[in-house]
Amino acid sequence: MKPLILAVGFLSLAGPALAWSDLERMNVAMALGDLLASEEACGLTYDQDAIAAYIDKHVPAEDMEFSSNLTMMTMGQKAQLADMSVSQRTAHCRQVGRVAKANGFIP
Repeated sequence: MKPLILAVGFLSLAGPALAWSDLERMNVAMALGDLLASEEACGLTYDQDAIAAYIDKHVPAEDMEFSSNLTMMTMGQKAQLADMSVSQRTAHCRQVGRVAKANGFIP
């Protein structure tokens, strides 16, 4: 009986860990999509090697869904950027520039 209880306990702990991994991967696609969609709108030019290094560091090589998630997030953010007020875009671009700099995308 104890092995069964241990197995059920382990699976209940492993479930959230797997879900977090999926959530974390989606968050990376969402955040990077936001930055990439904002590049032109915010007048920035990103270092392509820095983008590649960021992906190497944050996206597992076996993640076959990342590219499509990134595309979806980038397209969605471009649509949102088109509807932003001047002040909202100023605030958005300010933070995007800070994040881009912190991650080495811009000097």
